[in-house]
Amino acid sequence: MQGLKKDWEIQPAQEHHELKDYAGALPRWCPGCGDHSALNAVRKLCYEKQLPPERTVIVSGIGCSSRFPHYMGTYGFHGLHGRAFPVACGVKSRRPDLHVFVVTGDGDCCAIGAGHWVHALRYNMDMTVLLLDNNIYGLTKAQTSPTTRLGEHTNTHPGGAMIAPLNPLTVALGVSNVSFVAQTVDWNPGHVYSTIEAAHAHRGTSFVRILQRCPHFTSHVFEGPLRDPSLLLLMEHADGVPMEPDKAKRFPNRVMHDPSDLASARAIAQREDIYPIGLFYRNPDAGCYDDFTTRGLAQTQAEKQAAIRAAIDKFAIQGA
Repeated sequence: MQGLKKDWEIQPAQEHHELKDYAGALPRWCPGCGDHSALNAVRKLCYEKQLPPERTVIVSGIGCSSRFPHYMGTYGFHGLHGRAFPVACGVKSRRPDLHVFVVTGDGDCCAIGAGHWVHALRYNMDMTVLLLDNNIYGLTKAQTSPTTRLGEHTNTHPGGAMIAPLNPLTVALGVSNVSFVAQTVDWNPGHVYSTIEAAHAHRGTSFVRILQRCPHFTSHVFEGPLRDPSLLLLMEHADGVPMEPDKAKRFPNRVMHDPSDLASARAIAQREDIYPIGLFYRNPDAGCYDDFTTRGLAQTQAEKQAAIRAAIDKFAIQGA
């Protein structure tokens, strides 16, 4: 029917996804585990933003938190211990159209995966990273993790952890080209959702640390701020994590913090007298490595073969 008007053609209605479309297997985390809060927030985000399940990928390593891909009705990659970041970067480099989430734990990310974590922050590829930090190796039953508090009794340090914990916030804020660093707490679902929503909207690697309760091994660690909001410091700003005024009033301690101020972000992140939550830092102008890795994706097979031959010909030795 070439040349005829197509006003009569019916365009197919855009598919609408229900919240249940983003649910995978029944979560097998312990009752009271903070991972449930993060899972509900990600499912809600996918539903609210109508992210196509076939264009959404959850990548994880090993640990309780890394069961996450099984509980989402999207694509998922349950990788090796500490190797979630290189897998996620590889996915993003070949499929820039996908919504990529990395879910990792304090052991998976900050110990065996620390090298990949640092470089992933520096590459700043467009993905959302959720660090579910319960200060312990939970899946393997209570060994000291990099974020375990000094003096905490664990199976590997029954007399108490002997080395001061690593601070994931200060580490992240010390990496060159980092572009988004935030923190939230699992027992405030509204703030968890708003933080992940802001992270997903940011172009670049959005690093969100979620202070997450482990009901079996570290239920006491965050008992203080859970019961006493005065132990939390809410960072507020027009460019930060949005929060309704009536809910923000529930926090006795609030501070206006401009997330473009890296020095101030580092100073707040170093505080040990209080738990700061909100957006520490955002730099929308940081370079994204996937702007380079995605070059040439539109090439035809013939063009790719020609480029390979041209590269190989550079090493040809001409006869006398």
